[in-house]
Amino acid sequence: MDNLIYLKAFIMGLVEGVTEFLPVSSTGHLIIAGDLLNFNDNVGKVFEIVIQLGAILAVVWEFRERIGKVVRGLGHDPVSQRFAANIMIAFLPAAVFGLLFIKAIKAHLFTPFWVGVFFILGGFVIFAVERYARNPRILHVDDMTWKDALKVGFAQAFSIIPGTSRSGATIMGGMIFGLSRQAATEFSFFLAIPTMFAATFYELAKHWHELHAHDFVVFGIGFATAFVSAFFAVRALLHYISNHSFAIFAWYRIVFGVLLLIYFRDTLFASAA
Repeated sequence: MDNLIYLKAFIMGLVEGVTEFLPVSSTGHLIIAGDLLNFNDNVGKVFEIVIQLGAILAVVWEFRERIGKVVRGLGHDPVSQRFAANIMIAFLPAAVFGLLFIKAIKAHLFTPFWVGVFFILGGFVIFAVERYARNPRILHVDDMTWKDALKVGFAQAFSIIPGTSRSGATIMGGMIFGLSRQAATEFSFFLAIPTMFAATFYELAKHWHELHAHDFVVFGIGFATAFVSAFFAVRALLHYISNHSFAIFAWYRIVFGVLLLIYFRDTLFASAA
C-alpha cells in the first residue's frame, strides 16, 4: 500500500511539473489524474496545491540571476522597482477573485466534465489569439507599464476556472494586450511566483489540521518530482516558443478535452447539472 501511494505521488508530481507552465491547465490535469488514481480526498486536494510549490521553485531557480538582480536593485534601480511593482499589481486581480469565488468554483466546476469543456474553449482561444494578435508593442517585460500589468493580471484571474490554465490565460492575455510571445511567456513565469506561493500557503494554513506525519513523505515525493519535471518543462517551453506558435497546445487542448468528455460520458449530465 505504501509503495502504491508513493507511486501515485510521483505520477501526480510529474503531471504538475510538466503541465504547470504550459498553456494546458495543470489544475485540469491534476483533477483528471486524481480522479483516475483515486487520489482526490481532502489530503489529496492539499497535495495538489503543495506540489505546485515544487514547480514554482523550479522557476525561481531557472531565473535566479534575474530575480537576484531585481531584489538587489529594489532600493535604487527604477527598472527593478517597476518590474517588482508590475508583478504585484498583476497578482492582485487573481488574489481578489480567488478569495471571492474559489469556494463556489470548486463546488461546481472541479469535475472532469467542466475541465473538458474549458480545455476545448481554451484551445479555440489560443487559435484566435495566434491569428489576430499581431505586431506586439512590448518586446521585453521591462517595457511594461502598470496598466499593462493590471490587464495581464485580470487575464490571469480567469485561471481560477479549472481547465483554463493559469499560464495559458496569462500568456494569451499578454499577447492580446500587446506583449510579444516571449515577453508574455516570461511575465507568466514571474507572475506565477507570488500567485502560487500565496495559494500554497493559504491552502496549507486552511487544511493543516487534516495532515499527518506520514503525509509529509508523500508530499515530499510529489514536491521533488514536480520541481525536476517543471525545471525541464520551463526550459523546453522557452526554447520551443522562440521558433514556434502555441498552435500545438491549442490542438492538444481540443483533442484532450473531447477525449475527456467521451471517457467521462457516463457522468457527463450529472456533472453538468
